[in-house]
Amino acid sequence: MDAGEASATAQPLRVGIVGLGWMGQVHARAYLRLRQHYPDSPLAPVLVAVADPAAGSQLDAAVAALGFGSRHADWQELIERDDLDVVSVTGPNAIHRDVGVAVARSGKHLWIEKPAGRNAEETHEIAAAVRAAGVASAAGFNYRNAPAVELARQLVADGRLGTLSHVSIRLFADYAAHPDGALTWRFFRAAAGSGVLGDLVSHGVDLGRYVVGEIESLVADTATFISQRPVVAGTASHFSRGSGGPLGDVENEDYASALLRFAGGARGTLESSRTAVGEQCTYGIEVHGTRGALAWDFRRMGELRVCLDQDYQNASWTTLYVAPGAGELGHFQPGAGIAMGYDDLKVIELERLVRSISTGTAVGATIDDALAAARLVAAMSTSAVSGAWVSP
Repeated sequence: MDAGEASATAQPLRVGIVGLGWMGQVHARAYLRLRQHYPDSPLAPVLVAVADPAAGSQLDAAVAALGFGSRHADWQELIERDDLDVVSVTGPNAIHRDVGVAVARSGKHLWIEKPAGRNAEETHEIAAAVRAAGVASAAGFNYRNAPAVELARQLVADGRLGTLSHVSIRLFADYAAHPDGALTWRFFRAAAGSGVLGDLVSHGVDLGRYVVGEIESLVADTATFISQRPVVAGTASHFSRGSGGPLGDVENEDYASALLRFAGGARGTLESSRTAVGEQCTYGIEVHGTRGALAWDFRRMGELRVCLDQDYQNASWTTLYVAPGAGELGHFQPGAGIAMGYDDLKVIELERLVRSISTGTAVGATIDDALAAARLVAAMSTSAVSGAWVSP
């Protein structure tokens, strides 16, 4: 089937997006690009409507550039439409539960960013609504979609590392490192829920679950290093600055660390910070076994460092540049060493949701994975207070 025939046979997938900030625009671009990379996809996304209460020329330009047919200030108006098949939820954390539940109950498929809810209880409500409605879902755990991570998962599953012994997961960022960083919604419990736990640690536990296996118990510690930030008027992103005005209290954590016990017997460490000076998207996982090891760093997304098929001592590392055949690389690049980008991972995420919709069988990260991550985050929060080992 050539591209023209594939286009003719595809059915439209009518799309609505709630929240058109950076992530909403990433979702919109993924919908527009889906069939450029997957021309045989049975569904062809069409951007029908967007909901965002913000005003201004920047948002106007984004709506126009992406080609939405309609725009709403109220997300409930968007959900009530009968000409949508799927809705992306990419607004602030505080609306995720209400929008996610409403999307499912309306019979529309759901693509929701992490954390799906501000806590495990809200995430459970979304998951229950999805199951009751029988709709498909996708959760925004994009890092598991990197071809090198897929290869790492396969090497572990094939036993190439032997029996897994210990795992290290790190997620360091500097987006909140400046003391004049604005006191946005991300720093309030009522708006965001947790801090770095929901924002970054949720990605880390998903990577651990996906590559290594389930986490059975943990003990954790958290800290807030910048306890007050400048209050700013109006809407601001988490990269915004403010100074010279009043200060407000930060209500959630900047830092988290945990010791992990995996179901297969491996031990692990997880460390994450949003105030790590000198770090920008330092996200990665390292896995050691009785016969080998591997390591992946998001900043070098197309590389997988491996130590395989050698003696127990004096073994050395080598770097594999993932090639077509590893994960979904072949849908984006023709050969090894040609880099993919962040937005490509969201296209893969969408393709798996589309397959879930068209086949009726879940593919990729779903709301159930978001719930598993939320329960692990909740366990860390509980452990940080009690100092005890906790099971999710």
